[in-house]
Amino acid sequence: MAAPKISDRDAIVEVVNRYSYSLDERDWDSLDQVFTADAVGRYGGQELNGRAAIVASIRSFLDGCGPSQHLLGNHIVELDGDQAIARCKARVYHYGAAERAALAPYECFGVYRDRLRRTAEGWRITERFFDVRHTVGDIAILRPSSGANP
Repeated sequence: MAAPKISDRDAIVEVVNRYSYSLDERDWDSLDQVFTADAVGRYGGQELNGRAAIVASIRSFLDGCGPSQHLLGNHIVELDGDQAIARCKARVYHYGAAERAALAPYECFGVYRDRLRRTAEGWRITERFFDVRHTVGDIAILRPSSGANP
């Protein structure tokens, strides 16, 4: 069966959604299909330069965390040739593991703001900003694992 032809908008939303699956499944290699090698990430006031730095930072927080779920919705995509801007709402749930299992689950609510570029491999995020609007629970669930440098 042939894969369905999808629009640029659908392809961009799929890349944005792939990010969530990658994090929740701890499939770090699949983030190569999300970010360009030179991508910039802005999370919690920290600027990360390059896909490797973004992935290392995410891993430093999630590798010590229990299950997580990144729910995305209300996607808005603006196309301009081979460039795009995308926004979506996010509700992210993190459950503690090991010595952090007794902590109150940490949830954050916000907006992902992305710039994307069409590459030979498809659409990829070149800039990502997570604008956290509200949090509940204990953020200690996401403390970087020992020895990590986020």
